[in-house]
Amino acid sequence: MDVSQYLEIFIDETKEHLQNLSELLLVIEKEPEDKATINEIFRAAHSLKGMAGTMGFKRMQNLTHNMENVFSEIRNDKMKITASLVDTLFQCLDALETYLANIQETSDEGTDDNEPIIKLLNEFLATEGEVKNNAAEAAAPAPDKAESSAAPAAEAVSNELAKYTNIPLADFEKHAINEARKKGMKAYGFTVYLDPNCILKAARAFLVFKGIEEVGEVIKSDPSTQDIEDEKFELDFSVFVVSNESYEKVLNIIKNVSEIKDAVGGELPEVHEEQKNEVVHETQRASSDTHKESTPAKTDDKKAAPAKAGKPVANRSVRVDIDKLDVLMNLVSELIIAKNGLVSINNSSDDAVAAGRQNFNEQIEYLESVTTSLHESVMNVRMVPIETVVNRFPRMIRDLSKKLGKKMELYMTGEETELDRTVIDEIGDPLMHLLRNSADHGLETAEVRAQRGKPEVGSIFLNAYQDGNNVVIEVGDDGNGIDVEKVRNKAIEKGTITAEQAEAMTDKDIIDLLFRPSFSTAEKISDVSGRGVGLDVVKSKIEALGGDVEVKTKLGEGSTFIVRLPLTLAIIQALMVKLGDEQYAISLGSIETLEDITKDDIKFVNSKEVIHLRDMVIPIIRLGKLLDVESTEEDKDNMTVVIVRKGDKRAGIVVDSLIGQMEIVIKSLGSYINVNKMISGATILGDGDIALIIDANTLV
Repeated sequence: MDVSQYLEIFIDETKEHLQNLSELLLVIEKEPEDKATINEIFRAAHSLKGMAGTMGFKRMQNLTHNMENVFSEIRNDKMKITASLVDTLFQCLDALETYLANIQETSDEGTDDNEPIIKLLNEFLATEGEVKNNAAEAAAPAPDKAESSAAPAAEAVSNELAKYTNIPLADFEKHAINEARKKGMKAYGFTVYLDPNCILKAARAFLVFKGIEEVGEVIKSDPSTQDIEDEKFELDFSVFVVSNESYEKVLNIIKNVSEIKDAVGGELPEVHEEQKNEVVHETQRASSDTHKESTPAKTDDKKAAPAKAGKPVANRSVRVDIDKLDVLMNLVSELIIAKNGLVSINNSSDDAVAAGRQNFNEQIEYLESVTTSLHESVMNVRMVPIETVVNRFPRMIRDLSKKLGKKMELYMTGEETELDRTVIDEIGDPLMHLLRNSADHGLETAEVRAQRGKPEVGSIFLNAYQDGNNVVIEVGDDGNGIDVEKVRNKAIEKGTITAEQAEAMTDKDIIDLLFRPSFSTAEKISDVSGRGVGLDVVKSKIEALGGDVEVKTKLGEGSTFIVRLPLTLAIIQALMVKLGDEQYAISLGSIETLEDITKDDIKFVNSKEVIHLRDMVIPIIRLGKLLDVESTEEDKDNMTVVIVRKGDKRAGIVVDSLIGQMEIVIKSLGSYINVNKMISGATILGDGDIALIIDANTLV
């Protein structure tokens, strides 16, 4: 029987069962006598066993069978639930998730039998649940070993001069290197290794590329930039770079990106354009012996490993309520009726054209109404509850509580709040990073909390709610809060700002420094997090989704990170404005009001233009000067200003004129065009012209 056709369904349902088991184990840990929950856990394990057996995944079936035996004994009151048993069951879930990840990647579960965990489960059965805690710890993988296998040892890295020499160069790439050398530039090759605990690999790689591009140019990368962007790489990648700067300077720029474990490389010898797809022989000869010594397994494995099967796109699916599909079907039917009406008018005789003019206008209005409804219906289909992301966090906080030796509780609200599927897929890692920060560096130790008169159990909260066209997610804690003076002093010490700049900066400006790359106030960097470590990546990831993040904090009382995201990335309501001969779009979600002002209304504060509007001082942005577009209304007394808002900050954008409101489809400009961050994309207008979309958040 060919079961491959059921693979996607199996993956989806297994994810649901594993998440359900994780939530039920958290319940049973606190309420070990809850019979209803015990029965539900047994049924979930039984279902998983049956599904794995049907699909032919024997190892997965064997592990779930042993779990089912334990739950059967608990159901029959022959075993008690203990802390060490729950720890072992969570290890079982981790092992099952590893099997599932392998199945997603290769359609095969792998070769790990997980014998230590199964042996532990059988010991629990033999001793009626009384197994010492250290046995559970013995079954857990040693973190040091895991780290060493994920990245080369320090000695091997230092010896491995040139993995990049194995990258074939196309003639045009060789030509680019030679042309750069003629201009006095140097050519280097680097292999960059990420920390095994790195959560956002693609974002770290992006920061490396961004740093390199400030001092030079990336000629080629391995894997390709697209694969790196899609996180289709392990924990290392290689780049060819041309630069006017020294090798040491470029190397330091790469190493200064946080969560970069190491980087090695060297200057490239001469490359000859007539050599087709050959490697750089001189450097390869110089490093081949050490390369073989340092990474024999990696090279051999690549040759011996069978080709991987295509990855099932299970995580791209959305489960849809049948009622939503019915609405969608009805709207498509109406769209066909509208199309037929327009075709009929188009085929009318000349005599009927005049009479059909009124009918034509009615059909256009009807078509507009149907397409708007169709858009709303499709958006509803794409919307997914944020619960699908946050439901794994209670387990994470439980593990962190044990690891850090702190008592903590996670409180979540608004899990039913819906977001576009494309946003949901990307938001999990930034939220996880913020929660880990709260647990590790936000909450104080039990002793400090007792001294401050706080409850022994620290509180971490995650609240989600809809606010207009945005979804707001707040991640906070009742811990120490951010010590602004400590951040200020650290910034001066690191040379990020001068003492004079620090004096003039507000507390909010100082807190914003935490989002700078590689900025941290932590005395020592832990493997869980560091307040500041990774916040640059969180910010860049959220801004890439069209959102923003801000911080509210009070020393001694706690901090809250407020993430604001657009409901959807595909279609938005926008205000079309004119600047010179060009049209631009500004999202309606960012606009507060439209104002007509005169030249006399403009005042100056610190040599910058502002207006005083309803007891608020609002800075003025001359969009024409920013975009280098010549304004046709520059000398007129009256000006049109679009007041935009980001959180509690506002700015006034001066435009030539307003065109009107329009529903626009956002098109990405892709990686081919290097645009300023203030341009978030483009849209195609009805006459075929292109209008760029202004990112008001960046302007503010």
